[in-house]
Parts: sequence; structure tokens; C-alpha cells
Amino acid sequence: MTSTKSTQAKTPSESAVIMTEMVLPTHTNTHGNIFGGTVMAWMDIAAAIASSRHARKAVVTASVDALHFVAPIKLGYTVHIRAQVNAVGKTSMEVGVRVESENPLTGERRHAVTAYTTFVALDEHGKPTNVPPLKLETPDDRRRNQAAEKRRDSRMRLAEELKKAEDEG
Repeated sequence: MTSTKSTQAKTPSESAVIMTEMVLPTHTNTHGNIFGGTVMAWMDIAAAIASSRHARKAVVTASVDALHFVAPIKLGYTVHIRAQVNAVGKTSMEVGVRVESENPLTGERRHAVTAYTTFVALDEHGKPTNVPPLKLETPDDRRRNQAAEKRRDSRMRLAEELKKAEDEG
């Protein structure tokens, strides 16, 4: 039996995560820029926390799409990672993740990376389980949710096309 608490609608702000990391020498390549994989790992952690906060269940990464590196992140910089649930399905959640780099000497912040991830909630047997609905409160919540629905439709169309091409040969 599912408790009402787990099916009660939650707002995106209830799942919001802000992580801060410092770029150390072990995080960088020979150019003094952070490894993309390090940033992706931090993003995955922030997104997992956000989706788990929404579902209040164990979650797993189902996909990462639209990952865009738009500016390098340098050694010694501070990295700010923001994540929140943008949309929910029956058992899945889209989490938007935005990364900014901050020059610690000047305080200047730059948008560095954006990605959209999909997480699936799991029950105690490791099977997909229902997640609470999303309660949209702000114009930003509604805008992010509408964009997430378009991305979901696009992912579904792509999956159908790939399956069709695979079946054909």
C-alpha cells in the first residue's frame, strides 16, 4: 500500500539542489581545464539528489541528453551546480542541471554546462515505481515543464525511429 505522503504533489523548489565544488589539480587536464567527466559526475550526483528528494525513493539515471559545454572551467575556480525536477511521468523524472563557474579572485560567474537527465524511481525490489505529481507554481516552473514535455516527445520519437531502423536491419 502506498502512503499518501509519497503521492502528494511536490513543487520543483522542493527538489532543488545547489552543490558547490572547487576545481583541484586532480580534476584538470593538461590545459588547466576541468575534465568533462568530472563535471558530468558532479551533475549526475546533483540530479540524483533532486530526483530522490522528489520521489523519496531510490533512483537511477536512465538517460542524459542535451549536454552542452559552453565555457571552460579552470583550475582553482568554484563550480556551482543547480538541479531540480522539471517534469514527471509515471515512474520517471526529468531533472534540469545547470553549472556555473566562478573565478574566486573576481567573483565573475559564467554559465559553463547545461544538461537534462532522466531518472527512474525504484521500489524495494529494484523495479520502477510511481512518483508523485509535480505542482507547478511559478512561470519558470511552467516554462521548464513545457520545454521538458517537448524534449520527452523528441526522445520518444527518436527511440521509435531507432527501434524501427533496428528492426529493418
